[in-house]
Amino acid sequence: MFSKDVLAFLVTWICIFQCIVQNTYAQTQDRIIQSCDEIKVKGMSCIPAGAFIRGANDGPLPARPQAEIWIQSFLMDQYEVTVEEYQKCVAKQKCTFAKARYADFHRPRQPINGISWYQANAYCKAQGKHLPTEAEWEKAARGSDGRKYPWGNEEATCERAVIEDEKGRSCGIRKRGLEPERGRVWLVGQKPATLHQLYDMAGNSYEWVADWYSESYEKCGKDCLGDNPKGPCGGADHCAGHHEKVVRGGSWYWPKEHATTYYRRNHFPQNEPFHHFGFRCAASIEEAQKILKTSKK
Repeated sequence: MFSKDVLAFLVTWICIFQCIVQNTYAQTQDRIIQSCDEIKVKGMSCIPAGAFIRGANDGPLPARPQAEIWIQSFLMDQYEVTVEEYQKCVAKQKCTFAKARYADFHRPRQPINGISWYQANAYCKAQGKHLPTEAEWEKAARGSDGRKYPWGNEEATCERAVIEDEKGRSCGIRKRGLEPERGRVWLVGQKPATLHQLYDMAGNSYEWVADWYSESYEKCGKDCLGDNPKGPCGGADHCAGHHEKVVRGGSWYWPKEHATTYYRRNHFPQNEPFHHFGFRCAASIEEAQKILKTSKK
């Protein structure tokens, strides 16, 4: 038999547990989960709604602390935006001219490099899409199991990603022209697809995402927590005290440590000083439905 004190203690904790369960259930019930399974937009993959582990407690300081984040269903470009695709947008006068400053970066199926955050953002809008938020990007790369790389927890090698390894930058492929040892981006999709049939989520080209950069998720606070976070200032056009945006995914130029699903890098959205970054686009369910409706006209 339990004493009265023990019984009182047990009853108290049972009540607390019930409250937690009820609160969690209520939060789940409040969410209207949209499905993207039947929405087929060419060149995009469905990223189903759900929670995932964002960040890593044992990762670099900017990726700390890890937290469970919930993301609504959305669609993600399977490939990084290519030189050819970006040039078509320029030809339609919906995008401004941009190009890489390195030689051997201008093949039609290479990812466009050397553009500003503003140019990447404008391109996605011109397609009826948006730059993925940092949380959307990580959800697409990482899934729900907290994996270190888009393919799992096995270390990155040149079998899986275009990175710097013992052979040199871009897996030992030298670029034409001056300073061949700097390497170059490969054509998109040359490495195996990873989660959600996405290509080059690790390596090849660093990718701009929508969010303003914060030194850590701890400093970002509530704007980087909860459901569908958009980063500092909720993704507003201007954010006091924040002057840089985020790029994700690593690149041909950097080693495997940059290619994890949680590694974060910062840079000025004007892309000055000049860096060779690329991007891909995402689409909400509503944006995807509009794209499909427009394509049928």
